[in-house]
Parts: sequence; structure tokens; C-alpha cells
Amino acid sequence: MPILIDGHNLIGRLPGLSLADPDDEEKLVRLLQPFQARRKSSLVVVFDPGVTFLPAQTLRKGRIQVVYAPAGSSADEVIAKRVAASRNPSEWLVVTNDQALASRVQRFGARVQSADDLVADLEATPGGEADWKDREPSSDEVEFWLSQFQRRRNRES
Repeated sequence: MPILIDGHNLIGRLPGLSLADPDDEEKLVRLLQPFQARRKSSLVVVFDPGVTFLPAQTLRKGRIQVVYAPAGSSADEVIAKRVAASRNPSEWLVVTNDQALASRVQRFGARVQSADDLVADLEATPGGEADWKDREPSSDEVEFWLSQFQRRRNRES
């Protein structure tokens, strides 16, 4: 079952992560990697557009797809559109505590899990929260983030 995650909504529920942290999105994706490996599900994390960092885009981080909503839109809009456009919306699981988004995707047939429930799942995942904070990033993670900063530098030149 593919899982769509309202990224900033989940960050706001995780102990040790803060929306004020400029690395919050990277940390969330690293935290989700052992969870995704255990679940073996397609995992899509959708973030609201950044104020100054990234334009709308879709990236791959290992087996996790990271989507940034376009300027003038929101993660909620992107998630709802993906579910609505799906051939089988009932196969999607949407993770959010946003009741308006939950109601919207449920009308299309998607299942909803609260971000709080996912936090409990993450804490039960071996290699979960305590592990990601203390470990060094993998070479794939370093390469991914260097490519992101290089793209930004190229756009600013």
C-alpha cells in the first residue's frame, strides 16, 4: 500500500524535530528510511514550498520520493491531487493530522492514519529516532544533499 505523508505536519509531531530547524526535512527523510525498509511500501513525503530554498520538484531519496509543492500551492493540495488522480485511490494511505485534508482524501476513498500513530510506529522501528540522530550520514545521503546545494548555487549564478 503506497503511503503519502504530509511532511511538515509529521515533523510538528516528532519529538526532537522542529519546523524551525533548517534541516528538518532531511532529518525526517532519514528517520523514515528504516520505516520504509520495514514496510516495503512506496513512500511519498510531500512538503509545503520552501520560502527560499527549493522550487517545486520531486526527488528520490533512496526508496523514498520527496515532493516539494509548487509556490502558491501546499502539500495538502499536492496530496489531494495525487489521490484524486490515482486509478485506485483506496490503495493510498495518507498520513496527516490535518482534519480538512483527511476528510478530503477520504471522500476519494483513501485511508488515513494520524501523524501521531505514525510517530508511534517510527519509535518502534529498529534504527528509528534515536539511531538517526547519532549516526553519520551515508555516502548516498551526502551525495543527495550536495546535489541539492549545487542546484541552488547554479540557479543563483
